[in-house]
Amino acid sequence: MAIPKPTLLIACGALGREVTQLIRGNGWRCFEVQCLPAILHNTPSAIVPAMREKIAAAKSGNRYGKILALFGDCGTGGLLDQFLEQEGVERIAGDHCYNFFAGKYQFEQMMDEEIGTFFLTDYLARFFDRLIISGLGIDRNPELLGMYFGNYTRLVYLAQTDDPEIDSIARAAAARLGLSYERKSTGYGGLGTFLQVHAGEGSTWPI
Repeated sequence: MAIPKPTLLIACGALGREVTQLIRGNGWRCFEVQCLPAILHNTPSAIVPAMREKIAAAKSGNRYGKILALFGDCGTGGLLDQFLEQEGVERIAGDHCYNFFAGKYQFEQMMDEEIGTFFLTDYLARFFDRLIISGLGIDRNPELLGMYFGNYTRLVYLAQTDDPEIDSIARAAAARLGLSYERKSTGYGGLGTFLQVHAGEGSTWPI
């Protein structure tokens, strides 16, 4: 009997930890994971070229039975979806990881409640200083804090895990930005559902 080919998951680096935990926790052996740098969010125009390179390399080896994209639109204005459709690669639904984790309805509800909401995930909380404070230059130019966050009123931490340490970091981040703080436990949300749907017979694959 022929051994089935694995499914390649091309994931945003900001989802790498969560994807790996889901795969290990469920014993799925049908997936392989490759990540694109999370820093691509700062230059959306670079997302499609990076995805094109990854997919081309994956297809050239004829190793994978299927390729899936664990990536939001992330500012590409629909160009990512156009490219993936041409390549026959399915993408998880949603414009960004907040949508994946919270779900479309709950995310829109939170935005309707308070449009000035800044979101953190586990990943963004863990790397808050590097991605937000240093990444936006606030550490070097403190006056930028008001320019970037002056129109925000609250920070919502979408928690994938029940980790008091990350909760403490997220709470401190809200205080540093001068925002009210809320925590909403989402678990892996739509990310887990998407992988479950595509896992197929993953739990019975040979090791």
